Amino acid sequence: QVQLVESGGGLVQFGGSLRLSCAASGFTFSNYPMTWVRQAPGRDLEWVSSINRAGNSRTYSDSVKGRFTITRDNAKNTLYLQMNSLKPDDSAVYHCVQGWDVSGPQGQGTQVTVSS
Repeated sequence: QVQLVESGGGLVQFGGSLRLSCAASGFTFSNYPMTWVRQAPGRDLEWVSSINRAGNSRTYSDSVKGRFTITRDNAKNTLYLQMNSLKPDDSAVYHCVQGWDVSGPQGQGTQVTVSS
């Protein structure tokens, strides 16, 4: 059974940084690409970033490119999202997802709130 548990969210000021983590279990983590998505109140689920199985190929949405970095540690079965230069528009619940897109199994999410 796939389990994904996100952590690291919180309240941060404009321009601040946070590092999100996603602990994976119930599947062979290194066999799957992984993705971060986010959802703000009243808005659709938004794809943020994806990383391949080996961790050497990453893609980002235009809205976070240059500010966010996705990484993974296959030995620790953990996915990360380093978020810098945060803006109020980044406020959302962030979920990690198994696979390349928003349709895979995902965790409960961690709330990120950026104050202006």
